[in-house]
Amino acid sequence: MYFDHPPVDQEAMVRTLAMPKDTNSLGDIFGGWLMAHADMAAAIPAFRRAGGRVVTVSVNEFQFLNPVYVGDVVSFYANVSRIGNTSLTVDVTVFASQTGEAERSRRVATAQLTYVHVGEDRRPCSIEKRQTDES
Repeated sequence: MYFDHPPVDQEAMVRTLAMPKDTNSLGDIFGGWLMAHADMAAAIPAFRRAGGRVVTVSVNEFQFLNPVYVGDVVSFYANVSRIGNTSLTVDVTVFASQTGEAERSRRVATAQLTYVHVGEDRRPCSIEKRQTDES
């Protein structure tokens, strides 16, 4: 599930400031910078839900919707959307706003990533099912 507006009942998994060092020679924020932060944001609920180590196995989708500018505060919201036997899929919605203007956030990207829960031997292991799991 992606969000149209920053959710008021959920904290951002990652919040950071877009800096000049995050740009190319033309001053545009690198897409890879957004992707790296989205991966970190998605890994947090994946780790929590799996109950341990997870590894990224795929970026199923990544859409860049609006530009991110130097000085933007960029917030990454993530939620687990699917739970399998050993894998989890996490949806990420990214918002940006000029410093001090959080009420004027704009959605700048959406992403969907899949993680596999691994044990100490770094091999896939099962994710415990809970009553609240829908899938």
